[in-house]
Amino acid sequence: MKSEGVLKPYFKQTWHIYLASVTLHAAASIIFAYFPKVLGDFTDKLKSGVLGSHDVVHYSVLLVLIGAGYALLGGYGQYLVMYVGRLFEYMTRRRLFTHFSHLSEHYYSKNGVGKMLNYFMNDVTGVRESISMGINQTAMASMLLFSCVGAMILSDIPLYLIAASVGPLILIPWIVIKIGPIIRQRSRKVQESLGTMTESAEEQFGGIRVTKKFAVEPIMIKRFGAYVDQIKTNQLSLVRISSLFQAIVPFLGNLSLIVSLAYGGYLTIKGEITLGNFVALTLYVRMLMNPLQQIGNVINTVQRSRASLQRLNELMAVQPDIVEADNAAAANLAKSPICISDLTFTYPDAPQPALRHIDLVIQPGMTLGIVGRTGSGKTTLVKQLLRVYDPPADAIHIGAADIREVTLESLRNQIAYVPQDGFLFSTSIRENIAFARRQARQSDVDSAAKQARIYDNISEFPEGFETKLGERGITLSGGQRQRTSLARGFIMQAPLMILDDSVSAVDAVTESEIVHTIQQERQGKTTIIIAHRISALKHADLIIVLNEGEIVQRGKHEELLAEPGPYAELHAIQEEGSQYASGH
Repeated sequence: MKSEGVLKPYFKQTWHIYLASVTLHAAASIIFAYFPKVLGDFTDKLKSGVLGSHDVVHYSVLLVLIGAGYALLGGYGQYLVMYVGRLFEYMTRRRLFTHFSHLSEHYYSKNGVGKMLNYFMNDVTGVRESISMGINQTAMASMLLFSCVGAMILSDIPLYLIAASVGPLILIPWIVIKIGPIIRQRSRKVQESLGTMTESAEEQFGGIRVTKKFAVEPIMIKRFGAYVDQIKTNQLSLVRISSLFQAIVPFLGNLSLIVSLAYGGYLTIKGEITLGNFVALTLYVRMLMNPLQQIGNVINTVQRSRASLQRLNELMAVQPDIVEADNAAAANLAKSPICISDLTFTYPDAPQPALRHIDLVIQPGMTLGIVGRTGSGKTTLVKQLLRVYDPPADAIHIGAADIREVTLESLRNQIAYVPQDGFLFSTSIRENIAFARRQARQSDVDSAAKQARIYDNISEFPEGFETKLGERGITLSGGQRQRTSLARGFIMQAPLMILDDSVSAVDAVTESEIVHTIQQERQGKTTIIIAHRISALKHADLIIVLNEGEIVQRGKHEELLAEPGPYAELHAIQEEGSQYASGH
C-alpha cells in the first residue's frame, strides 16, 4: 500500500483555510498596490499648483484606509496560515507516533532513538516553517509583486520603462533552479548529522554511570565532539550556499531600482514621463524589494524543508514487516494447542538461521521449560509466538489456524510476556503493573505484586504504589525492576505466559517463592519459562534444550538428568556451585 506522505492528508483537511488566507493576502496586496499611484497623483497635483486643502485631506484619508486595509486583511490572513502550521505539527506528530507504534522490531533494531526523535523535532518543525511562514510570506509577497506589476502596467508609465526596470528579476527563476537542489542536498546532510548526534547523546546520557565508573569521560567527550564537529561542517556548508542565494536575490532587486532611477530619471528630465509617474515608478520598484527579499528567504526555507519532507515521506512509506491477513480470525489460546512444525527462521540480513527444524507441541495448560546457552535461540523461539518476527507459512499453528492468519490483537492480548530487562515507564508503580489492564482494581494490583514478591518493597516507599519511577522518581534495583515487570505479567491472567529469564536478577530464595507461586496460580494455564538456572524450570511438564537453534534434548527434569547431555552437565555445574556457596 502506497503511503500518502505527510502533506496530502493535511491539505485535505486545511485547504479551505489556506484558500481563505491567500484570498485575504490577495485583497490586502491589491489595496496596498494603490499606495504609489495615490502618492504619484498627489505629487502631480502638488507640482501643478492645483492642490487644495480638501485634496490633502482626501489623499490622507485614502492612505490611511490603504494602510488599515492592508494591515487588517493581511494580519488575519497571516494568523490563519500560522494557525494551520501549528495544526500541521499536531497532526503530523500524532501520525508519526501511530506509524512508529505499528513498525516491527526489525525497524527499531536498525534505527536508533536519536534518529527517531529527530523526525519528531527538527524535521516536523522544518516542514511546518515552510508551509506556515513560507506560504504566508509567499502569498503576501507574490500577491504584492503581481499587484505592483499590474498597477504599473495600468498606470501611465511606459511599458518599455517597466520592462527595463523589472528585467533583472527574470534571472531569479534560473538561480532557483541552479542553487535550490544544492541547498536541499546540504540541508539533508545537516538533518542526518543532527539525528546521529541526538542518538549519540541519548546513548551517552543512558550510559553516564558506566562512563563515570570507568573514568573514561575524556574519551566520551571526544567521541561526542566528533559528531558536533560534523554538524558544524555540514551547517557551515549549508550557510555558505544559503547566504549566497539570499544575497543574490536582493542584489537583483537593487539592480532593478538602479535602472528605474537612472532610466526613469533620464526620461523625466527629457519630459517623456511626469514627475508623478517617476515617483510612482520608484515607489513600485522599491515596494518590490521587500517581496523579493521575502521570496528569497522562502525559497531558501523551502529548499531546506524539502530535505526534511523527503525524510518524513520516506519514513511514512516504511511498511510494517508484520501485517495482519485480510481473513485473520481470533485465536483461543486457552483451549487450542500450539503446534510448531519444522520451524526454521533466519533474521533479516543474518548469514545463518537462528532456529533450525523446530518441532514442538504445547498443549493447553502445559508448563514448558526452555534452557540453553546464550544465543541458542530461546528468545527467538518465543518471538515467533508473539509474531514479533513472522515465522514461515504453516510453521506454527494455533489449533487448526496458521499463526499468520490470527489477528494480532487476539494473539498478543492472550499472551503475558515478561522480558529479562524488565523495562518500566517513567510513571507510578501502580500504572506500570496495571499497564495492560488500566481499569484494574487496587486489590488486583496488590495481588499481582504479592505473587511477584515485590509487594513488601513497594509498601516501604512513602507513596507506596503511587511512587514515581524514572528520571523524576526513584530508581529500582535490577531485582525490583524484574519483579515489578513480573507483576505486570501476573495481573493479565493470560492463557499463555512467557517468562523470558525473568527471575535472573533475584536471589535463590525469592526465585523459589516465585516459582512456587507460578505453579499454584498458573494451574490450567499455559506457561513458558526460559531460564539459565535449572531450578526455575525443573517443575515443568516438558523441558527442551536448545543449542545453535536446534532442540538437542527434550523431556522431564528427571528424564534429562538420567541421560548424558548438556542438561545434565549444566545441572551438575549449578549444583556444584550451590554446594560450594553453602559451604558443603
